[in-house]
Amino acid sequence: MPPLEPERMQLQFDFEDRPDALLTCDEIYGKADEELLRRLGEDRRLEKKSIGVHGKALGEYFSMWANTSPEGGVIVVGIRNDATIEGCSRAGQDRVNQIEKAGATYCPDAQVAVKQVQVHRDHDGKLDFVLVFRVKYHSSKVVRTVDGRAFIRRGDSKMELGSPEEIRQLQTDKGEIRFETEPCGLTYPQDFHQESIREFVESVRERKGWSSSHEAPDILELMHLGTRRANAFIANMACALLFARDPRAVLPGCRIRFLRFEGEQERVGGEWNAVKDEFVDGTIPEQIQRVAVTLKSQLRSFSRLGAGGKFFTSPEYPDFTWYEAIVNACAHRAYGNGMSNMPIFVKMFDDKLIVESPGAFPPFVNPKNIYDVHAPRNPYLMDAMYYLKFVKCAHEGTRRIREEMRRLELPEPEFKQDETGFAIVRVTLRNNIKQRKVWVDSDVAEILGTQLAHTLTEDQKRCINFVAEHGEISVSDAQRLTGKTWQTARRALSTLVDRGILLHEHRKDLERDPKARFKLRGSSKD
Repeated sequence: MPPLEPERMQLQFDFEDRPDALLTCDEIYGKADEELLRRLGEDRRLEKKSIGVHGKALGEYFSMWANTSPEGGVIVVGIRNDATIEGCSRAGQDRVNQIEKAGATYCPDAQVAVKQVQVHRDHDGKLDFVLVFRVKYHSSKVVRTVDGRAFIRRGDSKMELGSPEEIRQLQTDKGEIRFETEPCGLTYPQDFHQESIREFVESVRERKGWSSSHEAPDILELMHLGTRRANAFIANMACALLFARDPRAVLPGCRIRFLRFEGEQERVGGEWNAVKDEFVDGTIPEQIQRVAVTLKSQLRSFSRLGAGGKFFTSPEYPDFTWYEAIVNACAHRAYGNGMSNMPIFVKMFDDKLIVESPGAFPPFVNPKNIYDVHAPRNPYLMDAMYYLKFVKCAHEGTRRIREEMRRLELPEPEFKQDETGFAIVRVTLRNNIKQRKVWVDSDVAEILGTQLAHTLTEDQKRCINFVAEHGEISVSDAQRLTGKTWQTARRALSTLVDRGILLHEHRKDLERDPKARFKLRGSSKD
């Protein structure tokens, strides 16, 4: 192969030289030198501390990083908060030894590595060193300091988990305890939908090939939805979420709030712009089915010109995408402790659909690897929903959301974790309305009038939709759009002209003007 020309050589990239903002905590620790440490400021990965920091205070930061998914973090001792490099040598060897052992002394459960990195002090330029600590995220245990306190990173701050409920929720997230397997306090069978349990049991028997000799409580126990004690079945929280007559009796936040907003932003106070606001209650399967009906009634359709000059109607969002987002929110949300009173929110705007579920991403899951990592927070609940045919029980669900959005040439879904005192996972689907400029009832009401808009046939709506998107329509366009004959399509457009909705631009001396066009009366395009 001939050598590359100079111009082409400039296009070769060294992918090892990644931008600082993209470096992982392991990469920061592995590549740490004076140049890198000077460039990096404090952020979600890195803390800088003076040599005067007390070992006990370091222990709190070790706890914080060990409890902060997905990576933990890095601490550099010997650099002040104002980024001044002071070094560690002036503290003396005994003091350096104490700081290096701070993890074992003040936070022994944290996984801590430490090394010395040579630097030059800022005040005199002499050679010195700083201590760089790498604290790994502990995936299966809440890491506490020796005095029993636990910390976590929220935003750019170290926060103490001050209540037993907060610590318990973190234990649940890490799998140290399983909230879903705790007794729910309801009485079986009186407090449960027996018909729903029967359908579930039959599905399990069929798929697993189990004998009908297994009674319902036996199968519920085998599926980790409760335990048998003496002659009684003790249902757990997962069982209550799936089958209880009133799940909110034990988990008040087990509900979905659906909001449809006018416009593209949620306003507050006197400008509150929700045009639909309703709570959806029931078991998780009931909530999913009910909110799906509500949401589907709010969706719009788009008339689009496809390949070969053929028209087709596509939904505002593919059905699978929003349905899967809601199912995932119900299956993976945090139900316990501090999150038990919080509902799931489904918020619909003109340009996007947002599903918000309480709790952080499960351990090891983040927006970058969400398509590849399967780590359910509530695995037994997830398993049961598989047998209820609500989920695939694999990460293919999020992958298919992405593929379905791509198929309709819509933006990829956005997965994000927000923290404003507590964590929320937000899934956003965008409909690309600004590019499509699609007609909807609320947009044309000013032109047509609400009463008139509701009297239109579906074919008439599709024609007006097309005019609003493309500026005009011909009889041939309407024929292809509706699938009707040329004469029927022309009558449909003429009716809209007679009703004062469309304008007909044509040569009056021709019986059939091939250049005739219909435009929306009162629009900026007529």
